Amino acid sequence: MKLSNQALGSIMIALQKSILEQSDIVPILNQFNFKLNDNKELEVDNPPNFTMDKEFFKPENNKTTGSD
Repeated sequence: MKLSNQALGSIMIALQKSILEQSDIVPILNQFNFKLNDNKELEVDNPPNFTMDKEFFKPENNKTTGSD
């Protein structure tokens, strides 16, 4: 049995969320509900999601010219 691309993506999102929120990843992973797809790969029924404040990203003020 293998993980599907969707399940791998869910794990990566959980990792990113825990890093950004500086929290433990284990509770996120414990909440995953897995199911078997037609290819006998595991998928996550309830992948994690999160939002980021616009203040997290600073606007770029770089100006380029020519072929930059």
